[in-house]
Amino acid sequence: MAREIMGTCCMMEKSSLFGLNFVKDQNHLRLLIPIDQNRRRFIKGVRTTRPVQVVAAISEDLVKLVRVEKPVTFKVRAVLTVRNKNKEDFTDTILRKLDAFADQIGRNVVLELYSNDIDPKTRAPKKSNEAVLKDWSKKSNLKTERVNYTADILVDSEFGVPGAITITNKHQKEFFLESITIEGFACGPLHFPCNSWVQSTKDHSKPRVFFSNQPYLPHETPAGLKYLRDQELKDLRGDGEGVRKLSDRIYDYDVYNDLGNPDRGNEFIRPSLGGDKIPYPRRCRTGRVPSDTDILAESRVEKPLPMYVPRDEQFEESKANAFSTGRLKAVLHNLLPSIVASISKKHDFKGFSQIDSLYSEGLLLKLGLQDDLLKKLPLPNLVTKLHESSQGGGLLKYDTPKILSKDKFAWLRDDEFARQAIAGVNPVSIERLQAFPPVSRLDPEKYGPEESALREEHIVGHLNGMTVQQAIEENKLYIIDYHDIYLPFLDRINALDGRKAYATRTIFYLNPAGTLMPIAIELSLPQALPGSESKRVVTPPVDATSNWLWQLAKAHVCSNDAGVHQLVHHWLRTHASMEPFILAAHRQLSAMHPIYKLLDPHMRYTLEINALARQNLINADGVIEQCFTPGRYCMEMSAAAYKNWRFDLEGLPADLIRRGVAVRDPSKPHGLKLLIEDYPYASDGLMIWEAIQTWVRTYVNRYYPDSAHICNDRELQAWYAESINVGHADLRHEDWWPTLADADDLTGILTTIIWLASAQHAALNFGQYPYGGYIPNRPPLMRRLLPDENDPEYTSFHGDPQKYFLSALPSLLQSTKYMAVVDTLSTHSPDEEYIGERQQTDTWTGDSEIVEAFYGFSAEIQRIEKEIERRNRDPSLKNRCGAGVLPYELLAPSSEAGVTCRGVPNSVSI
Repeated sequence: MAREIMGTCCMMEKSSLFGLNFVKDQNHLRLLIPIDQNRRRFIKGVRTTRPVQVVAAISEDLVKLVRVEKPVTFKVRAVLTVRNKNKEDFTDTILRKLDAFADQIGRNVVLELYSNDIDPKTRAPKKSNEAVLKDWSKKSNLKTERVNYTADILVDSEFGVPGAITITNKHQKEFFLESITIEGFACGPLHFPCNSWVQSTKDHSKPRVFFSNQPYLPHETPAGLKYLRDQELKDLRGDGEGVRKLSDRIYDYDVYNDLGNPDRGNEFIRPSLGGDKIPYPRRCRTGRVPSDTDILAESRVEKPLPMYVPRDEQFEESKANAFSTGRLKAVLHNLLPSIVASISKKHDFKGFSQIDSLYSEGLLLKLGLQDDLLKKLPLPNLVTKLHESSQGGGLLKYDTPKILSKDKFAWLRDDEFARQAIAGVNPVSIERLQAFPPVSRLDPEKYGPEESALREEHIVGHLNGMTVQQAIEENKLYIIDYHDIYLPFLDRINALDGRKAYATRTIFYLNPAGTLMPIAIELSLPQALPGSESKRVVTPPVDATSNWLWQLAKAHVCSNDAGVHQLVHHWLRTHASMEPFILAAHRQLSAMHPIYKLLDPHMRYTLEINALARQNLINADGVIEQCFTPGRYCMEMSAAAYKNWRFDLEGLPADLIRRGVAVRDPSKPHGLKLLIEDYPYASDGLMIWEAIQTWVRTYVNRYYPDSAHICNDRELQAWYAESINVGHADLRHEDWWPTLADADDLTGILTTIIWLASAQHAALNFGQYPYGGYIPNRPPLMRRLLPDENDPEYTSFHGDPQKYFLSALPSLLQSTKYMAVVDTLSTHSPDEEYIGERQQTDTWTGDSEIVEAFYGFSAEIQRIEKEIERRNRDPSLKNRCGAGVLPYELLAPSSEAGVTCRGVPNSVSI
């Protein structure tokens, strides 16, 4: 009984007699033990004197014996799981051998456990003795992916439950720590999820701290962990000064002032994005020094040198390898065509057969230059090896895009053009037409008349006997309207060499079969002179000439669409707008905060892929500027769209309602009625949205029983406030930001963030090569306008319309460069984590109820996948099932590695 009272059997029990009440009773003492009414324990032989106490009779001799007994010291074992590199370079090998030797002479990895409790004598957190990993040198040559190292740690019986562990790495080299398990406490194994790089003390002198998987809101933090919790967040925030080292773990904000490179010349100057002049979200601060010629522009780091992101945000090895292989393919596909183009001087495709040959024969094979060029080019050995290992030089060939897999000529059809507006790579631009003709919101003094050139006579013959007003009232007319976003930039775009664009509007009719058909396209140019014609309407063809003009008009719409898709819906709305929420989460939410644990898998790799985009894709003369219609004005167009960005409308239901393609209807699944019933993106998306929302609501309600808990959670409130006031500082005064005052508010905010990071990004990203890899289906830029009968070039169009059409598309070099990049961007890496999956599934949290709830969420995601498969076999759903029709799989949750046109990763990771 003395041992029971002392609590040496279980570290979870109270471990001292001091402070308890004793009552003298003849030869016995009666010990009064307060009992929690909710967790009353029955102790044999003890009589109860009051409902809230248990009385134990103990002899005075036994009490004397107990009082002089010292705390017992015993050993617990720590098991550290470290992930090895698959491939080491020479430096890695040398450092590994040095570390193995140094480990033997005392330069070890040192561990120290921290208790949840405060030491009553020192009033500081209780700490164990230091312990060292004892088998590092022995296991240093193991080639397995993971290695378990052990350490024996001495603690005493009054230590309590450990809540944190610090690690000091005295080796030369960092190592990647996956997890720590502590065994030997009576309460069972304790788990510490890590998934982090532990730096050498030569780079970072302070020990690293890792917390157990037990979640705590700030006010619940055990006394022994409070200082560690606050200090860790302080370290992650940094002081906002200095240049960041690649080994740092500091999260801070900056504006996009590193896209241009003024030191290279005036043509590489780009405006800074973010601030009152050009509002934009903030990005991760690197602290690099200013450029030589512009104090406000940050100096560039060009590839292959790495850009700073906090160390744990960098790609893990398999992801990095997959990305570099993709980049290598891009190098081959970009470099070699540029040489071919310079040799041949014929930049245009000669015919559709030449486009087809990129997939079937490979570019160089077709031109008979393969071996000759490969020998002459100073490419690394890796290229040669990859070339040799690929059958027939597959790396120099492009995979056949999915759009060609079922019907090679599908792209020419109007119904396929329309189908891709609701089931293609950009299904989020289409809106219900609510007024005809459509009206511009631009300043008429600057941009000409607000009125559209579209008239009733252009479309009434395609409405199945209805008037335009009837069709609008019956929700039969839809529009993709790019007029206002492109028109302010058109003068500058059309002045660029080899770029020609319109601001387009496309009207669609929803026919009785439930599919859409394009019935009119308006092409607008800036008004050159008052009274001059600046708008042109093209309608479905009636003869051969109008057929080619219609195909050219559709190509211009696709080019408009490709730009808005990439710069606004994809980059701005998922990549750039997510970054502030991620930075704020790392700066303000402790790793032990339950909301951090929820968001953690949805933040993976986003900062790294965004940094790589600033380095290679969205920078001055980067891939995006080279490949898309707006050219050097790409990011300014993205910033113009940010002015109309609203976080409160980024969730799927709110977005569908905003675009008028759905209305609230409590009798329908998900509480929404889709006005286009067979809308694959929306109908699949709503299932995933609801699954995320249900999981998040369960999670939030577990930790926040009332609104007071949310309002008083200082870390949570600081995260949300900083995301808005610093991360989205230029829109911080907008009144549409959701409040954060109760569980419904928090559920909505978190569901939106998880939706954007997972399903929304997947729907917009992984179809880029399957749909855009065939350039005529979705040209990213156009080089010629539609010929007018009075134009000198009308004769050449009339004489050889196919040649004119191909000359209007991107050149051979532009096409192959674009194809190589979207191929990389559409690729799943082998270490991808998909929605419904988590690392360390059973131990990511110490809350068993939440682990169980997550298994329920995973099961629901699997059910959704089966339902998507069923829908893709349903012949009544003509937008995803039919002769030559591609199934809609972009929201099917799982995928293999590679370009699959399916799969929903947890995060924006590519």
